[in-house]
Amino acid sequence: MRVRAIVIRILRQFFHDKRTLMMMLVAPMLILFLMSLVFNGNTYVPKLGAVNVPAPLIQKLQDLNAEVTVYTAEAAQEALSDVKLDAVISMDNATPHLTLEGSDPSKNKAVLFLLQKALQNAGPANTTALTPAITYLHGAADMAAFDNFGPVLIGFFVFFFVFLLSGVSFLRERTGGTLERLLATPLRRWEIVVGYILGFGIFTTLQATLIAWFATSVLGLMLAGSFWYVLLITLLLALAALSLGTLISAFANNEFQMIQFIPLIIVPQVFFSGLFSLDTMSIYLRWIGHLMPLYYGADALRNIMIRGAGWDRIWLDVLVLFSFTIVFMFLNIVALKKHRKI
Repeated sequence: MRVRAIVIRILRQFFHDKRTLMMMLVAPMLILFLMSLVFNGNTYVPKLGAVNVPAPLIQKLQDLNAEVTVYTAEAAQEALSDVKLDAVISMDNATPHLTLEGSDPSKNKAVLFLLQKALQNAGPANTTALTPAITYLHGAADMAAFDNFGPVLIGFFVFFFVFLLSGVSFLRERTGGTLERLLATPLRRWEIVVGYILGFGIFTTLQATLIAWFATSVLGLMLAGSFWYVLLITLLLALAALSLGTLISAFANNEFQMIQFIPLIIVPQVFFSGLFSLDTMSIYLRWIGHLMPLYYGADALRNIMIRGAGWDRIWLDVLVLFSFTIVFMFLNIVALKKHRKI
């Protein structure tokens, strides 16, 4: 009887805690569903641009399931720079010349394998003539896989730890009575939110700076662009995570409930951040990534660190990340209404 009483009490506790039920029942299914979208997609189809390439070679590449588009030389280079193509194939005195976009080693290998397979039917006497000359627009032949997904990891770790620490810290401010005492003063809601964001922001700035420096200077991640742009993006990601963490903490009553939001807030962003290729996913599902701050941060960091991009390539990502921060701060102000109306 006493054991049964304990079991009944625990079951009632679970059923009364909706967040715990969601974490145990809904979150695993959500994560498995996202993994199925990412890993059960279609086989990746290399996107190639052809300049003065004979029709038989184009046909061979298409037969091997490549997406080949005929370009002029100038248009092909522009499409390659805009990352609309994985590579450009051109013919120079009957010798194929391959220019790889180069930022993704896995795509580079796929294109090289495809081209070699298309050329292998050439007779032994022509094998030397048909050996492609290879150049890289970005990266290099010895580019490591870590150089490709390293920028995404920088953004992820900055976002994750700032989100968690800011949420828990703001939660302690609320449960410890500090927030209530502030709300009893003449301070307005927006002043409280801005003050907390700036206060926590000093430490998140230090963290983001340290992570960016460690990844590029100590770990030796490829850095083709400016370190100051890397620092700008990591700071904007940290501010977005900071404002989001404080917002989510308004819906938690303790640290454990705050951690329960990780599978619902952080994990989905990992799958749509670019850490895994989204090119094999259905097009109508890729838009999900555009709703997540980490998607824009990872895109900007890759453009800066691998492609050497400047302001003209990252300004939109900067604007979107800043907008996320402003929206989350506004929602924080609204969330404080349940504590006090001003």
